[in-house]
Amino acid sequence: MRTAEHQYLDLLNHVLATGDERVDRTGVGTRSVFGAMLRFNLSDETVPILTTKRVYWKTAVKEMLWFLTGDTNIRALLENNVRIWSDWPLATYRRETGDQIEQRAFEDRIVADPDFAARWGELGPVYGKQWRRWLGADGQEHDQIASLIDMLRNTPASRRMLFHAWNVAEVGQMALPPCHMIYQYHVTSGGRLNCLLYQRSCDLLLGAPFNFTGAAALQLMLAQQAGLQPGELVWTGGDVHLYSNHLEQAKLQAAREPRALPVMRLRKAESIDAYRIEDFTVEGYDPHPPIQAEVAV
Repeated sequence: MRTAEHQYLDLLNHVLATGDERVDRTGVGTRSVFGAMLRFNLSDETVPILTTKRVYWKTAVKEMLWFLTGDTNIRALLENNVRIWSDWPLATYRRETGDQIEQRAFEDRIVADPDFAARWGELGPVYGKQWRRWLGADGQEHDQIASLIDMLRNTPASRRMLFHAWNVAEVGQMALPPCHMIYQYHVTSGGRLNCLLYQRSCDLLLGAPFNFTGAAALQLMLAQQAGLQPGELVWTGGDVHLYSNHLEQAKLQAAREPRALPVMRLRKAESIDAYRIEDFTVEGYDPHPPIQAEVAV
């Protein structure tokens, strides 16, 4: 029987079979297709935490909670044992200082030394800055998340319920320009909250599983804060690619049979800013073993 996860496996196979091979910014090389869409129904409490390999869902949710704080320094992530953003500041540190420090030693120093973290742990005006403190031309900061929640509560028929992170004036200052860049929301007449996420660039093996999980967690939080029920998560990708050193891992994953998607539940917080990882529980998650692959920086 086909499940929602088969969409993802179909996309893996499509990229493997028909993807255009190019040399990309990282120099690793990719096989990519342009334009893809997946749809996940969250109304039965299931969430797209993939089962054909283990996805460390707590790490993905912690990252989403970090975005919501507006923080742009990896120190808070490392204090919560989240290491997925370390590669970019580490590369900058090595390039600018010539010190080929090991990653774990770099991360430990970021946590232990606030001054070092302020200098070398900063990612620039990435997601959280744009979501919570978008700087307008007039110098005024705009909290896109707070505005979205207000619209969800008070003008749910609006077609303007979205936020995005591609701030043209600040993209050049970011360690990594936003990949999952636009989230648009839609409330049905029956009170269900739908989300359409546009991702301009998608690392299909490593990035997409985290993006699905983080987006679903955010959708559940927003629905809860607005007194709505979760509906559909629609994911759209622009440049959807597999790195050339991920092809064998993708074939391995594509050959696995999906299992039932897990259920995610969360304890209601007083505000969107009050959620903690302890508020999230996932039940019935029975994944295949992890698949290891290198991040392209």
